[in-house]
Amino acid sequence: MHWLGGWIHRKPRTWIKLGNLETRAVRDAIAGKRVDRPVYVAGLARSGTTILLEHLAAHPKVASHRYVDFPPLLTPYWWNRWLEKVPNSKEQAQERAHKDGIEVTSQSPEAFEEMLWMAFFPDIHDPAHSSVLGREAENPEFARFYDEHVRKLLAVRERERYVAKGNYNLVRLGYLHKLYPQAKFILVIRDPVWHIASLMKQQKLFVAGETSEPRALEHMRRVGHYEFGLDRRAINVGDDEQTRRITELWEGDGRDSAAEASNEVEGWARYWAAIYAHVADTLDADPELKAACLVVRYEDLCSQPHDKLQAVFDHAELELDPHVLNEAAGGLHAPTYYQPRFSEAELAMIAEITGPVAARFGY
Repeated sequence: MHWLGGWIHRKPRTWIKLGNLETRAVRDAIAGKRVDRPVYVAGLARSGTTILLEHLAAHPKVASHRYVDFPPLLTPYWWNRWLEKVPNSKEQAQERAHKDGIEVTSQSPEAFEEMLWMAFFPDIHDPAHSSVLGREAENPEFARFYDEHVRKLLAVRERERYVAKGNYNLVRLGYLHKLYPQAKFILVIRDPVWHIASLMKQQKLFVAGETSEPRALEHMRRVGHYEFGLDRRAINVGDDEQTRRITELWEGDGRDSAAEASNEVEGWARYWAAIYAHVADTLDADPELKAACLVVRYEDLCSQPHDKLQAVFDHAELELDPHVLNEAAGGLHAPTYYQPRFSEAELAMIAEITGPVAARFGY
């Protein structure tokens, strides 16, 4: 997997050609498929997007990318047909690398769509350039390949609707809505104090993991997860100076551990504010897009799981059996395995930096 993943990452144009060849070969199989009201779950990492993806992807009409789709993600039909011929051994679900209590198997849904974006937009994760793709964005080759890719996934999984989790899609809402005017967006946000605490916890965890296992760092780059770890990169929402400032705060100079810890908090606070200010501004400027979006606050999802999950499925236009809804809601609760441990000065700094943006989302 490491060898094949590296080859695909280094040779995206080769795999785009293979994906196009696959499309021509399975033309009849996908002829009756169309991308109907795709559902996009997006939020800054650690906001609750994964648990929503899992519940949506469990719906019998829904197809999503799975862990097993990596590495040859760009040829989903052939890869899944080959997997059908491979003897299955019984898997034991294991806690994912985030150490957050979410257990996964090879069949669990995962955010692998980013590999498609990186293949066609090679600078999309370069903090020196804006990552924003609005309604004005144009890439006909990507639009065609992406649509055919999703149709192949729907065909091989024998499903009707597509659901994707993509945290970076927060800066592509306009472009995605232009591609699919009937798309549904679930945007997740979290109280900045708890959110920043969780982000910092994950950063330490991934730095330690990638330091002890260098191939883990390569894997994160190949699948387009730059949220944490040794190659953490800020999303540039169109403000180069702001992005440079956040990067500088995260990097520090290594001379003063106390100052570096404070810089880490400030960096995350400025990043949280930048990302969600961009989301709020984008929705305020685009009424049609705003109508296609449901904003879910993580705290509400935990305190009112039944009502909020019902709202998510209603917005996605997916019917859910009441028994399934009750069972899903019963497993949602606020985290108990960690607590924010910020000083009074750090709490004041977080409030000052994030407060105006948080207020726009009812905090």
